[in-house]
Amino acid sequence: MFRFLIVVEKADSNYSAYSPDIPGCVATGKTREEAEKNMHEAIAFHIEGLKEDRLPIPEGKSSASWVLV
Repeated sequence: MFRFLIVVEKADSNYSAYSPDIPGCVATGKTREEAEKNMHEAIAFHIEGLKEDRLPIPEGKSSASWVLV
């Protein structure tokens, strides 16, 4: 099992998601939940492709925290 941070951003009419540890792997959705689900599927598909091509799977190194100002 792998663990990756994903960032979900609100756009004008939908949501987009990406992972800082997996460049180019992105997803969108009409809702936040849909974007998260689609991102989960995108990461799983990406990892499957890396395994098939015998390429290294990136390590999830990113983290996040909130800052109150």
